[in-house]
Amino acid sequence: QVQLSESGGGRVPEGGSLTLSCGASESRFNAGNMGWYRQVQGNERQWVADIIEGGRPSYADSVKGRFTLTRDRNRLYLQMNSLKPDDSGIYVCNAGPPIFYGYPTRVSNVDLWGQGTMVTVSS
Repeated sequence: QVQLSESGGGRVPEGGSLTLSCGASESRFNAGNMGWYRQVQGNERQWVADIIEGGRPSYADSVKGRFTLTRDRNRLYLQMNSLKPDDSGIYVCNAGPPIFYGYPTRVSNVDLWGQGTMVTVSS
C-alpha cells in the first residue's frame, strides 16, 4: 500500500519559518488533490491548505499571506513564514482519491494520510 511521509517539522520561535515536505512511497503516484491539515491534541484535524494538480492552492484564513503551498508532481511543500504559537500542532499530509500509484498502476479510492510532523512555535 502506498504511504505518505512528512518531514521538516521542528521548534521555532514566534516569527520564525519552517518548510514542510511530503512525499509518496511510490515513485509513480498521482492524486488529484493534496493538502495539509493540522492536528492539535484533543481536537479534530484542521484544514490548512490544499491544491489540485495543475490548479492554484487554497488556504485557511488563518494562514493566508504567511504560508505558501507548492506541488511538484508527487511531492508537496508548505513554506510557513511568520509563524505564531497558534500554528503549533502536528501537520499531516493528505492525498484525496482517486489515487493512482505503482506499476502496474493501482487505484485507491480512500483518503491517504501521512503520520505527521510536529511543529512547535514558542512565544
